[in-house]
Amino acid sequence: MMEILVLIGQLAWTFFVIGAFTIGGGYAMLSLIQNQVVVEHPWISESAFTDIVAISQMTPGPIGINSATYVGYEVLFNATGSHFMGICGSLTATLALMLPSFVIMLLIVRFFMKFKSSRLYAGTMEWLRPTVAGLIGAAAVILILKTTWTGFTPQIQVVSENFPDWKSWVLLSGAFVAGYWGKVNPIYIILAGAAAGLLLY
Repeated sequence: MMEILVLIGQLAWTFFVIGAFTIGGGYAMLSLIQNQVVVEHPWISESAFTDIVAISQMTPGPIGINSATYVGYEVLFNATGSHFMGICGSLTATLALMLPSFVIMLLIVRFFMKFKSSRLYAGTMEWLRPTVAGLIGAAAVILILKTTWTGFTPQIQVVSENFPDWKSWVLLSGAFVAGYWGKVNPIYIILAGAAAGLLLY
């Protein structure tokens, strides 16, 4: 029982920190979640994390919160074999992730009108925009590449579980072209990817 309580505490603290230090929404959050739940705390595998991202993208709601809900369930269900504990894990991770944003937004709502014309505020927002773009880009790269560091030298390899064969790369390229150049509605891209997956695999 004590081990389960410790695990719940680790889960809550992990997602609280992620929620407190993520700026830019769910996609910017993905790289932090991956680092914590795959690398720092090896609760789930790289391929399982990719599945979680795909499911979180397709289901209603913010992708970061959906990912936290799924991860929380997986962590406690795998540790206990109990669906009830899995639900407790989902609630723990989701609430812990949302709590910092909730508190910060309350403070911002209260003080925004006072500081919105401040040069310090404007300068901070100016520098945060490219940082957020970098975090979102990192999330995309993390899903494709696995990077380990030896000293200052990165060792990079393609994550074979995520892209096992040429058909996976064709689907990736097709989705990118359709979304970036074709401006196709993301819903249609998701449905087409699901249909292609059923046919090809």
